[in-house]
Amino acid sequence: MQNTKLSTPHRRTRGVTLIETLCVVSIVATSIGLAAPGFSGWKDQQALLGAAAQLETDIQYARSQAVAMNTVVRLSVRTGEDGSCYVVHGGTEDSCSCSATTGAICMGPSPVWRQATLPVTGPVRLISRGVSIAFDPAHGTVTPATTFKLQAATGKTLHQVVNIMGRVRSCSPDNAPGFKAC
Repeated sequence: MQNTKLSTPHRRTRGVTLIETLCVVSIVATSIGLAAPGFSGWKDQQALLGAAAQLETDIQYARSQAVAMNTVVRLSVRTGEDGSCYVVHGGTEDSCSCSATTGAICMGPSPVWRQATLPVTGPVRLISRGVSIAFDPAHGTVTPATTFKLQAATGKTLHQVVNIMGRVRSCSPDNAPGFKAC
C-alpha cells in the first residue's frame, strides 16, 4: 500500500494583525500628544512674525506714499481696552483714528491707505503709547522716531524701531532667534 500524503499548498497571509495596528495607533497618538504643545508655541511665534512683517511693510508703504504723492502721510496708532489698531492716512494728526472693533474713522477728506486691527483676544498685541508719526514728503524722514512693541500671547516680544530717516529695524528683548537683541 502506498502512503499518499495529501498536501495543501502553504498560503501566506497578507495584511496586519489587530495587535500590530493598535501598536501603530498608540505610537502615532503619543507622538501627536507630545508635539501639540510645541505646535501651539510655533503658531504664536508665526503670528508674531507675521504681524511684525506687516507693520514694517506698512511703515515703508507710508514713507514711499509720502514721497510719491508729495504730501505728509501719517501712521496713527491707538491702543484701547478692545485691542489696538493703526491706520496709514493723509491729513492732520487728529483727522483719523481707529479702533480694534470698528477700524479706521476719519474726519473730512483724509484718505486712508492702509489699516490693521489687533483685537485683545487675538494672538498678537500692539503695545504703543498712542503715537502718530508723520512722514515728510521732501526727504522721507519721520517725526517722531519711535518704537512699536508687538507681543504674542506667549509673552514673546518683537520691537519695530523707526529711526528719524524712516527706516525700520526689528529687535527682540527676548533674544528671539534671527533678531538682534534690544
